[in-house]
Amino acid sequence: MKNHKSSKDRLRISKFKLDALLDITLSINANLPTEDLLSKYESILRNDLGIGKILIFKRSLTWECLLNGGFSNQLEEKIDVETDLLRITEIEFVTDNPYFEAVDIVIPVYNNNVPLAYVFIGDIEEEGEGVSPVIKHLNFIQTISSIILVAIENIRLFNESLRQEAIKRELELAARMQQNLIPDNNRMPKGKNLVVNGFYFPHYEVGGDYYDCISLSENKTGFCIADVSGKGISAAILMSNFQASLRALFTSGIDLGTLLEKLNLLTIANTAGEKFITFFIARYDSQTGILEYINAAHNSPVLYNTVTGELQHLHSKCIGIGMLDEFPVVEEDTIVISNYSKIVCYTDGLSELKDEEGKEIGTGEIIRHIANSEPVGNNIQQMFEKLGIPDNNPRLFDDVSIIAADFVR
Repeated sequence: MKNHKSSKDRLRISKFKLDALLDITLSINANLPTEDLLSKYESILRNDLGIGKILIFKRSLTWECLLNGGFSNQLEEKIDVETDLLRITEIEFVTDNPYFEAVDIVIPVYNNNVPLAYVFIGDIEEEGEGVSPVIKHLNFIQTISSIILVAIENIRLFNESLRQEAIKRELELAARMQQNLIPDNNRMPKGKNLVVNGFYFPHYEVGGDYYDCISLSENKTGFCIADVSGKGISAAILMSNFQASLRALFTSGIDLGTLLEKLNLLTIANTAGEKFITFFIARYDSQTGILEYINAAHNSPVLYNTVTGELQHLHSKCIGIGMLDEFPVVEEDTIVISNYSKIVCYTDGLSELKDEEGKEIGTGEIIRHIANSEPVGNNIQQMFEKLGIPDNNPRLFDDVSIIAADFVR
């Protein structure tokens, strides 16, 4: 009679376990959220199997407590997974260990041979003189823990992939919007006195480089190049604000120093001093040949006179925009272009590019390629081919932007 009852109990327990596993499997297939899966799991172990305490540490980006049912908060807080648990690779029985107070067993859960979680089991309900429910159902606890935790990890990975896809779409949209801020070469001046070309190769989807060319009057054209400190979305947003401000303020008659001070105030207001912009701005009068410019901490543009062979670097004489509330000094320079000349303005993604020996190329490649009477647009294309920009240079680490002009006199 006793054996018959024992057989019926085993059959009942076996049926319960199969039903529980089926319920969990159906819940996973129904895409129930993590909270619901954990609630079912805790109910099966604590309510149905009489297991008193459960604590789960799970790895996602970091190790965190996923569930604490019955254990003290002190235990949860003092456990350091890296120090205390990573050594455990198989089920470990905890006996008389004051550090793991009230813990009977630690069950490691692995996924693809990598530790995914650690389940702490504490048994507060003994079955009289029988076997503890922890021991009695240990294989089942291990199985259902593994199924639940791997499913939760898959949910996390799936949600992360959705989040990454959404971010990717946002970045693609931001990249297209930023690309629209950069003037198309077809809209650049291509007259008999002035030809302007731009080249823009962002290293990431969005960046902090910017150049522009603006027709200010029949004879006057403004052009500039800028680089925001830092990279990514924040730099791109600041640059879009900067572009809007520049286009609103830049006129044929405004003093370039005044323009810089206005842009500085707007940048300070937008960034609270956390970012700055290196900036080169110029205004060219094709009738008189006068080139006015200010270099605000930007890389020195290269100006080459094709007739005399004279080479000039248009050095910086003031700090960058947004570095201080006020400029200590703003110095505007003027050059008279009397012969066919070429100018190349660039960002540090080009000048800081390293050669095969690990040295920055500086302006050497620019000078080598423009020191002739060919159009500067052709020179730049040939330089890019030699340097493998944008796709064939593994040392390229930043945005590369150039605005270049032929002054034909």
